[in-house]
Amino acid sequence: MNELIKNKLALLPDQPGCYLMKDRQGTIIYVGKAKILKNRVRSYFTGSHDGKTQRLVSEIEDFEYIVTSSDLEALILEMNLIKKWDPKYNVMLKDDKSYPFIKLTAERHPRLITTRKVKKDKGKYFGPYANVGAANETKKLLDRLYPLRKCSTLPDRVCLYYHLGQCLAPCVKEVKDETYKQMVDEITRFLNGGYKEVKLELTKKMEEASMNLEFERAKEFRDQIIHIEATMEKQKMTMTDFTDRDIFGYAVDKGWMCVQVFFVRQGKMIERDVSLFPVYDEPDNEFLTYLGQFYSKNNHFKPKELLVPESVNENLAAELLQIKVLKPVRGQKKDLVRLAEKNAKIALSEKFALIEKNEKRTVLAVENLGEAMGIYTPHRIEAFDNSNIQGADPVSAMVVFTDGRPDKKEYRKYKIKTVKGPDDYDSMREVIRRRYTRVLKDGLPLADLIVIDGGKGQIEAARDVLVNELNLEIPVAGLAKDDKHRTSLLLFGNPLEVVPLERNSQEFYLLQRIQDEVHRFAITFHRQLRGKTTFNSILDEIEGVGPKRKKQLLKHFGSMKKMKEATVEDLIESGLPEKVAKNIFEKLRD
Repeated sequence: MNELIKNKLALLPDQPGCYLMKDRQGTIIYVGKAKILKNRVRSYFTGSHDGKTQRLVSEIEDFEYIVTSSDLEALILEMNLIKKWDPKYNVMLKDDKSYPFIKLTAERHPRLITTRKVKKDKGKYFGPYANVGAANETKKLLDRLYPLRKCSTLPDRVCLYYHLGQCLAPCVKEVKDETYKQMVDEITRFLNGGYKEVKLELTKKMEEASMNLEFERAKEFRDQIIHIEATMEKQKMTMTDFTDRDIFGYAVDKGWMCVQVFFVRQGKMIERDVSLFPVYDEPDNEFLTYLGQFYSKNNHFKPKELLVPESVNENLAAELLQIKVLKPVRGQKKDLVRLAEKNAKIALSEKFALIEKNEKRTVLAVENLGEAMGIYTPHRIEAFDNSNIQGADPVSAMVVFTDGRPDKKEYRKYKIKTVKGPDDYDSMREVIRRRYTRVLKDGLPLADLIVIDGGKGQIEAARDVLVNELNLEIPVAGLAKDDKHRTSLLLFGNPLEVVPLERNSQEFYLLQRIQDEVHRFAITFHRQLRGKTTFNSILDEIEGVGPKRKKQLLKHFGSMKKMKEATVEDLIESGLPEKVAKNIFEKLRD
């Protein structure tokens, strides 16, 4: 788990929504939904998982999320996002399946049906409904309450539904338009929220049946009430008017603005855009400026309709963009604007929380470190480490941390020149001497603190060069490791003492990062150098062998082992002069 994910996990809201997992290229590889985002997203990075989940988690480098108003909205949004992005780890919902709608047809004799496709056929669509079973049960209830025709084509005789009182039999009887209109209006009112009267009536019947000890009948009424409640749960992620629209919401805090844009295409919310930037003018003016740039600079598609917050001048925005701009005051559209504003506010809070967390890890950690050591705040820390294998190819490396952050352009590598054999103390003297002689000569910035990856001997060697040779008073501290090669103690002072630091403090974690980084940098340099000299140390000492002949020999023999087994004649056959072949033969035998 990288540092970005770790920080963002701590800031997840305990609200429903959708999350989008991304790989290192920023590609969305998985979309999921959650009743509580905080719990669900964190669960991916804790505990054990099966093989497929482990593969997914191993590829996650970042994630983002969209907060919704309910679990139902999260479910609908998840479906839309999966169809939009087609993530490789989502195996469900990649086909054309969708949640059902309840439809009132626009026929001469209207019908009430369930369908998964919304068409521009003048019919009235209600939904979509995530709870398919509840939607079907609610339709059955409406069929009993409102006797519309059930058959797709009119038969020539009455059917069973007529005898059950669930059809007016337009196949054999004349039904007035006013009758249909009244039923359509009542069904529309029911599905748009006017179902409470029916629910109250069913509740009354349930209580009566219970009082009469008719428990089976009471259970039927109770189930009908449950189905109605499940079906009528409101959502805003899908609309039935097929209109392309963008929904804008913004939040402002501490001189920053966050704008969230929901893209609704063909009535479905499929994507969102997030922008964070500093503001220097009134928020509504800044938003209008952003709005103009959003479509002109970014080449975004202009929809038929824009929904903006209440504080925005919609007439000015419409004139600016030459499209329809609305400032909704109620209903589903208003709820969408509120949801965009809610997400903008959360994103802004997350930004400040991440900044604050980063400050604690860096600047505040540096300040606390200086205070614990009794020195001025060490804004610039230079750390040194030596690396060699039994004295071979000895090197040293320096890394620089400025205000708690690695400053990689200031890193330096050193080949040890004057020390023979594995002598860490003299190697440290040479590097400190070379580094700070150059600093004084070129007028480079001095370190506020020097950190040595080592114990008392290395610290004293560095301090001796600084004080007695260069006349520099720079604090020098050392980092000691435990038997598991982990940062253990900070040594400082004269005489050296252990600086008391809490092991779970940010200043201790900063020292760990510095020690790990300088060790990584030194060992990487040593490996590179050793890789170059491993082959050179044998053949480069032989007279008459240069880079071209080395390449020729390796190509002919394939390995050093076969070269050592070769005779003089074999070496001559590879294309070498006799004298050079004899030199190589004798050297390899030695």
